[in-house]
Amino acid sequence: MMSKRRFLKYSLLGTPIMSLISSASPVTEDDIHSSNRPVVVSTWKHGLLANDAAWGILSKGGRAIDAVEAGVRVPEADPDNHTVGYGGYPDRDGKVTLDACIMDENQNCGSVAFLQGIKHPISVARKVMDDTPHVMLVGEGALKFALQKGFKQENLLTPKAEAAWRSWLKKAEYDPVINIENHDTIGMLALDQKGNLSGACTTSGAAFKMHGRVGDSPLIGAGLYVDNEVGAATATGMGELMIKTVGCHLVVELMRQGYDPEEACRQAVERIAKKLGDYKNFQVGFLALNRKGNYGAYCIQPGFNFAAKNKSTHQMIDSKSKL
Repeated sequence: MMSKRRFLKYSLLGTPIMSLISSASPVTEDDIHSSNRPVVVSTWKHGLLANDAAWGILSKGGRAIDAVEAGVRVPEADPDNHTVGYGGYPDRDGKVTLDACIMDENQNCGSVAFLQGIKHPISVARKVMDDTPHVMLVGEGALKFALQKGFKQENLLTPKAEAAWRSWLKKAEYDPVINIENHDTIGMLALDQKGNLSGACTTSGAAFKMHGRVGDSPLIGAGLYVDNEVGAATATGMGELMIKTVGCHLVVELMRQGYDPEEACRQAVERIAKKLGDYKNFQVGFLALNRKGNYGAYCIQPGFNFAAKNKSTHQMIDSKSKL
């Protein structure tokens, strides 16, 4: 028989858990049949054109997974975008190395990391998801797989990016500066007409990084996470911090507890900032979308913005920030 002391102990331990459960706001049938669909959100100004491409699929009743792949392919192919794909700044060895991941409503996901010579890593990640039993392929293995699937190998180092690299070599100092230009990814989240969520994330990574460095962008749970019962999240900023905290999974779990997207992002940022202590020297930002079609973002440093598009709006929104 359980003693009174043991009963009280276990009752008290259970209280926080029960309070979290009771605070949750489950998605109802009314939410599932909401008219606030479809919707697509993506990080940074280059998300505007990316959203247009995604909307071309969503507005015709297409799947969210197809929309996010098509959307992020736009900045991947833009030679003037120095943070994603073709034209991205190289690592310190002068090599453009790319990371990407994609995730659908059924928790199917695919990822590539340290991929070189392929303009659209997001589509290679989609092939990993669709055509293999694996989640992630890296380096030479990812390249071999891409070539087998018919992707064309090409030089992704543009003259502008090479000039920036050669200028950096004069001092070869790796000291990332936190400002509104210090972004290194596009993350996109979409909710389609049927109420299904998907997400994609793709990047050329931090400029002049160590050869072989991989950030959060290809890591499911860190740079991207989708749970069709709750919502989806993607991240920007210092990838190492998202990896250490499995940040996007955290945001989705906070939404599961009942927080709206913006507040879930804020709670995740606050947790990271508290552990950092010197958080003013770093940037972390999250963008989230729930199954009701509501979205929001939060970051440490001001300057992070995101693009949002649905039936009634297509706009850039400045994220709220801790500083």
